[in-house]
Amino acid sequence: MTTRRETDSMGAVEVPADRYWGAQTQRSIGNFPIGRDTFVWGRSMIRALGLLKLGAARANRELGELSALDDTALDALEQAAREVVAGDLDEHFPLVVFQTGSGTQSNMNSNEVISNRAIEITGGQMGSKSPVHPNDHCNRGQSSNDTFPTAMHVAVVLDLHEYLYGPVGRLRDTLDAKAAEFAEIVKVGRTHLQDATPVTLGQEIGGWVAQLDFALAGVRHAEQGVLDLAIGGTAVGTGLNAHPAFGALCAAKIAEETGHEFRQAGNLFAALSAHDALVALSSALRVLAMALMKIANDVRWLASGPRNGIGEIRIPENEPGSSIMPGKVNPTQCEAMTMVATRVFGNDATVGFAGSQGNFQLNVFKPVMAHAVLESIRLIGDACGAFDEHCASGIEPDTERIAAGLERNLMQVTALNPHIGYDKAAEIAKKAHKDGTTLKEAALALGHVSEEQFDAWVVPIDMTHPREAKED
Repeated sequence: MTTRRETDSMGAVEVPADRYWGAQTQRSIGNFPIGRDTFVWGRSMIRALGLLKLGAARANRELGELSALDDTALDALEQAAREVVAGDLDEHFPLVVFQTGSGTQSNMNSNEVISNRAIEITGGQMGSKSPVHPNDHCNRGQSSNDTFPTAMHVAVVLDLHEYLYGPVGRLRDTLDAKAAEFAEIVKVGRTHLQDATPVTLGQEIGGWVAQLDFALAGVRHAEQGVLDLAIGGTAVGTGLNAHPAFGALCAAKIAEETGHEFRQAGNLFAALSAHDALVALSSALRVLAMALMKIANDVRWLASGPRNGIGEIRIPENEPGSSIMPGKVNPTQCEAMTMVATRVFGNDATVGFAGSQGNFQLNVFKPVMAHAVLESIRLIGDACGAFDEHCASGIEPDTERIAAGLERNLMQVTALNPHIGYDKAAEIAKKAHKDGTTLKEAALALGHVSEEQFDAWVVPIDMTHPREAKED
């Protein structure tokens, strides 16, 4: 392999000649052979670092902080940053998640790539640090301590809008349409995994919709805190070596590029030393995953069978379910969704613990927090998209099975409570269960009601809403 010599404050390092990264990135490759998850996963962090460096270059240029560079070099700097944003240079970002807790190596990776690419654009020699220097120009007015958390927030907001809100919203709308379609189908309700008073299938699915609405509102609320950016805090939050207007202007440039209302955080000390906004967002994602777990579990229980389960709904048959049992089909979309939920729960535990570990002016768990939140966003979005297309959209009621179950439901006796009292109603239910008869047969045998009274009072559809008020 042909190499070139790059230098940093610790001396010279040999770097592959066809790569734009420099000495600090190369050192990190050797020092952190931990895991294979890189920030190119979903390329969210790489794009965010490119947007940050583009915003910084534009802000510093406007503020006269890069006056040592001519227009050609300045244009090359911005062009290189835009290429990072576009994904043209992804192969030059090799670093893993488990590195320095401040994200310094990834920040320098972006500085080195942009610097060398700008040098190449201007016809210079890569590694020369001239005319564009990775620290003096690409990192002007910045520290890894404020750039990396800024990129974290930018990546998270962009991914929420590109990968989560759409699929979750479409699943929500699919279920809402099913709730309306099945509004008049009365079925057995269940509490404690035991028969309960009737509900409609539409009401049951409508409960899932309400859960998704609540969870999505929580995520959108938490997103507002993530719009605050740490940029301008530099090393410890004081803004040392940055132009006084740099942080706010850089945030404005990022907002302009992305179309999202990013702004400089009101307290830069907190923005560097604590990541409460990400902890809150991760918690909101956990609530969403919890709702999805409930929905997926309900679906697979309701579709269980086909002959010896509940079987009140049918879901699409997507693939063979067994390598040994011919004809078996399993609720695989439900299984995938519930596995995603458990992963999100684990990611949230990681984020919560990592967020608690800020010491004095810096939290040094930034990369793993970013990775965990971004993974949760992608997993939820992907799972919702698949569940919507391959399961929820194909949910259909088995009306015969529903009607048969409703006919056997002893808890319809609850409708008699206002008329004959709890004790007599319980006696009817127990007798019907013991004798294997219907509620009506047991009620008539005990003499607690007449046939006409039973038929008037035990009406399943009337049990799916509050009793109508009596007129005076």
